[in-house]
Amino acid sequence: MEQELPVFSIIVPTYARPGQLTSCLRSLARLDYPRDRFEVIVVDDGNKAPLEGVVVPFHERMNITLISQLHAGAATARNTGASRAKGEFFAFTDDDCTPAQDWLQALAARFALTPDQAIGGRTLNALPDNPYSTASQAIIDVVYAYYNAEPNRACFFASNNLALPADGFRAIAGFDATFTASEDRDFCARWLYDGHRMTYAPEVQVHHAHPLTLPTFCRQHFTYGRGDCRFHQACVRRGTGRPRLDVTFYLALLRYPFSQVPGRRASLMAALLAVSQLAKTTGFLWELASQTARRDPQKISEDSG
Repeated sequence: MEQELPVFSIIVPTYARPGQLTSCLRSLARLDYPRDRFEVIVVDDGNKAPLEGVVVPFHERMNITLISQLHAGAATARNTGASRAKGEFFAFTDDDCTPAQDWLQALAARFALTPDQAIGGRTLNALPDNPYSTASQAIIDVVYAYYNAEPNRACFFASNNLALPADGFRAIAGFDATFTASEDRDFCARWLYDGHRMTYAPEVQVHHAHPLTLPTFCRQHFTYGRGDCRFHQACVRRGTGRPRLDVTFYLALLRYPFSQVPGRRASLMAALLAVSQLAKTTGFLWELASQTARRDPQKISEDSG
């Protein structure tokens, strides 16, 4: 007798991207998985325009629920969705992602082997003609190749293609809602710290369509830098020590354009990767300075005077 397929709760936080959310929901409606074995929970993170017009047309195609909250960020939105979820496994993706048709099938096959682990899949850039989106995805590719080199001992997954047992998610209290960026990095660190394991499954795929310009590319990595600062501080509070600067990783990032990108595009990619790291460092230092100013505004005022 074949083992019954697990029940998934797919949780999709969304903010100010109704068109991309529609594409995401279309892909979920096409999933090759029994309709009674998954639900979709869309969490409206304070959109100005109501999303019923986007979500309601999918009611006849899958079990879908729309939840609304005041704008509080993706981490809070994912936790809100999880609080209403009924599945034995949670599968997280974002409103600008389109999971492959076999996404849940591939996850189910992995969970049949390792039901207590977190599974992270591969994210593919859906905008190859956008150099900024391509560079941003390249950074993730290098991160995965470096930190998940041993797939059964993976260390980091982005939250746009992450699945895990619901009980395990609840046991570590979900995402830390104080993070506005790097909440996935913090979540993975806490998951491992709690004694769980993570497996990288490249056959579990989603396509990511996040259009970027130079200003939004810089802003994205500036925000990542601020999140990294908070992550480093959280590690210190947990007693795991402040993460060290990993020179080997940055050398891998530096080599990536010249080993993976053809022709003149390699130079552009290298320049954008350098810009991303400069923006990220600036964000890190900005967050440190902002925290210092909030802790001791009188001292800052005296120093500036």
